[in-house]
Amino acid sequence: MRFDLTDLSLFRHVVEAGSITGGAARAHLALAAASTRIRNMEEALGAALLVRGRQGVTPTQAGRTLLQHARAILRQAERLREDLGAYAGGLAGQIRVLSNTNALTEFLPEALSSFLSTHPNVSVDLEERLSDEIVGLIAEGVADLGIVAATVDASALETYPFRKDRFVLVVARNHPLARRSKISFADVLDHDFVGLDRASALQRFLADKAARIGQPLRLRVQLRSFDAVCRLVECNVGIGIVPETTARRVARTMAIVPVALTDPWAVRELTICIRSLDELPPYARQLVEHLRTAA
Repeated sequence: MRFDLTDLSLFRHVVEAGSITGGAARAHLALAAASTRIRNMEEALGAALLVRGRQGVTPTQAGRTLLQHARAILRQAERLREDLGAYAGGLAGQIRVLSNTNALTEFLPEALSSFLSTHPNVSVDLEERLSDEIVGLIAEGVADLGIVAATVDASALETYPFRKDRFVLVVARNHPLARRSKISFADVLDHDFVGLDRASALQRFLADKAARIGQPLRLRVQLRSFDAVCRLVECNVGIGIVPETTARRVARTMAIVPVALTDPWAVRELTICIRSLDELPPYARQLVEHLRTAA
């Protein structure tokens, strides 16, 4: 039984993506080549690694065991790559970061830019996820570090404060709600919304909150950035929910008004979470320290 690093990396990507197609794309392999590799792994082992269904794939017990070891081996390979990077003259390593929408759009760009400018041999793989998903994935060793809302339970991980922000409602200056100083999320669900793409972590979060209240979120337009949301709000297409930092910045040039949300979840204490600082490769530890300093 011989599995190389490409096999192990592909299998990890397939399980995390929930499909061989998605895993192949993440591993930068053709679908046919990825399928052949997975099939060869199963034949070499003499047992199925994946349960294939209409909704995708899930690991068998043998697959879960392999996944656990694959993650450990790939982490060790990254450490080796980092240690030898200085001699090879190439990238020292890659840091896998998971972040919620708020941190990803408002705080991480500047922090990562300053870190990468002083670490030219390091690359960062940044992915947007819901905070509760991030906690579970960090615990499983899927990524090196995560940025989550402090409202989720991350007690099983090491955590450090990062930033603080809050979500606010944004409306056009001539909108009836512009006269309000504060309002609850439940009281605005009768209005049309401008929001982010349905795949975004924040949009999934807001849709879930609306469903719990018993009303659907009436999304008229879906965009890829908070600035674009504010621009459509300014044009009276609908109302939106964005970080307060975004609202203050764009209000300098756009005719929008931020309205405070009274819901407890609107306040966002952002937290860095990791499995263990001692287990991280040196360059990942340096990023954690950089983000803590930036905080």
